[in-house]
Amino acid sequence: MDLPVLFGVNVDPVWGDVDQPLRLTLLADRAGLDLVTVQDHPYQKAFHDTWTLMSFLAARSERVTFVPTVANLPLRPPAMLAKAAASFDVLSKGRLRLGLGTGAFWEAIEAMGGPRRSKKEAVDALGEAIDVIRAMWSGLRSVRVPGTYDHVAGVHPGPVPSSSLGMWLGAYGPRMLEVTGAKADGWLPSLAYLDMDRVGEAVQRINDAATRAGRAPGALRKVYNLNGLITPASRGDFHGPADQWVEQITMLVRDHGMNGFVYWPDQDQERQLSLFAEQVVPAARLALAET
Repeated sequence: MDLPVLFGVNVDPVWGDVDQPLRLTLLADRAGLDLVTVQDHPYQKAFHDTWTLMSFLAARSERVTFVPTVANLPLRPPAMLAKAAASFDVLSKGRLRLGLGTGAFWEAIEAMGGPRRSKKEAVDALGEAIDVIRAMWSGLRSVRVPGTYDHVAGVHPGPVPSSSLGMWLGAYGPRMLEVTGAKADGWLPSLAYLDMDRVGEAVQRINDAATRAGRAPGALRKVYNLNGLITPASRGDFHGPADQWVEQITMLVRDHGMNGFVYWPDQDQERQLSLFAEQVVPAARLALAET
């Protein structure tokens, strides 16, 4: 099953310019984009709480879907995160996808009272969290999920979210890619940490894991976060004119099965996001329709 290709923009959860997150969200909403992503770094002094901000933005917009990139599990207990996500999904009529990550910046996480985990522990904890979240979305009368890091014991889950609410993992290492293919609904890597030359290998690992788990690789959402600039002169991947962006997006869809793209401008955010919505996305949609 081939999924439609989605396009979106990143909105930084800054509070210094109080109106900026709403301005950029409304830009995306009115331009007909599909996604707005919001970083989740609760320890960052310059940032709002991501969930509070997304709730506010959803109430002020009409159609765009929100994605935390990615929810910081060490600071957000999975059962509570599942409850928050399901509530958001129901109240917004399906306008949420749950981005999940193992955590990073461990000193900052510890400073907020969270645990410090090794790489192995963090991946193991994420696997357990996925099981807890699935149980909390199940609609069953009572659920129990054992675990070393996270568990629930006889909890009564609710509300029941829509079927569109899924989990997209920010994954790079081999074990995380395996978990993505075997247990998640989507993948949310960033160009800054996974360059284009390595996308194909990562996609293959996810697809192989999905196949082994009896899942259809084509049913997984694969969204690439694109940091870069739309400029007259080409200076590398996703740093150049709009037609270069369209060509690279088309190649990633055709050759590697990527099916979503979110723009994170390196600078001049509002103008760059306008260029993306007005020049890149319509041309990319047209090019993809013709392939």
